[in-house]
Amino acid sequence: MKKLKMGIPKGSLEKATINLFEKSGWKININGRSYFPDINDEAIECTLCRAQEMSRYVENGTIDAGLTGKDWVEENESDVIVVDDLVYSKVSQGPARWVLAVPADSSIKTLEDLEGKKIATELVNYTRKYFEEKGINVKVEFSWGATEAKVVSGLADAIVEVTETGSTIRAHGLKIIHEFMKSNTQLIANKEAYKDPWKKEKIGQIVLLLKGALRADSMVGLKMNVPEEKLGGVIKLLPSLNAPTVAGLYHAKWFSVESVVESRFVRELIPQLIKAGAEGIIEYPLNKVI
Repeated sequence: MKKLKMGIPKGSLEKATINLFEKSGWKININGRSYFPDINDEAIECTLCRAQEMSRYVENGTIDAGLTGKDWVEENESDVIVVDDLVYSKVSQGPARWVLAVPADSSIKTLEDLEGKKIATELVNYTRKYFEEKGINVKVEFSWGATEAKVVSGLADAIVEVTETGSTIRAHGLKIIHEFMKSNTQLIANKEAYKDPWKKEKIGQIVLLLKGALRADSMVGLKMNVPEEKLGGVIKLLPSLNAPTVAGLYHAKWFSVESVVESRFVRELIPQLIKAGAEGIIEYPLNKVI
């Protein structure tokens, strides 16, 4: 039986990725210290791999496909196929940002002020190339972690670090003075593996369902009963992927109305629906929206 070797990012993205796969229909079980978790699909073999290294293993064929950040694909300059963008992170459905930060009281205000200075970061190759292209001479050193502390303790003049909200950077007494790039999770594939029709189709199935689960995270289903004379007013209020589903109730001049809406609208929408005549409103979560 053919198998797809799938890389699951170990570390900050691990929990979010496993949860996303579960919503998509695949249950991944991490067994203690094992780097080869079980999955409820005989056609997939999972391997845990640091997001920073994922694109290297995909490029050399150790892994057929995997999930990693756009930032690490660029950092490693990996020759892989980016199958699709999956916009999620360890905290939210949104991109992370790579930024330049300095102490809040630093005299460094612009990139040019870093001439001759030292920068600490995990994103060494990208950062070095970025400053070289701008003709600014800086020393870029690799940071093994706790990067914010490097500049606080005087080991570096600035840091290049990834952030979603900026709160951790501010909590360390730093300020952001430049944004380099936005990064999101990508599903990448080995070029040779992607030429295999079976593997390509399997990867496509995974992408389809993962994206459906991501879309469902920001949406809910609404179901309600509406009297015939109020139906038009209620329908006008309902945003929907297409048109709401309307079905007549048995032996009554009432209708059952069902719609999928963005969850951010619900708290304002439900009171409006009640005023318009809807009753028995049910809100329910969704696993996938395809």
